[in-house]
Amino acid sequence: MTDQHVSEHKDGSWRVKGAGHSRASSKHSIQSEAIAAAVETAKKQGSEVVVHGRDRKIRAKDRYGNDFYLPKE
Repeated sequence: MTDQHVSEHKDGSWRVKGAGHSRASSKHSIQSEAIAAAVETAKKQGSEVVVHGRDRKIRAKDRYGNDFYLPKE
């Protein structure tokens, strides 16, 4: 289960990279395509998508899979 980070690369493309990995798993010309690819991977792995803006700050997060913070009944 590796969180997927979406961020802009210095060449202007958008990359999807698993947390802790040194290389991007995919490269896209627009952010929405990168987010879609990250969501697909996160759903398969049950992990989180972290979207970074152009300023590198986190602008959105979404978890796919088990939510550890749900209240117990």
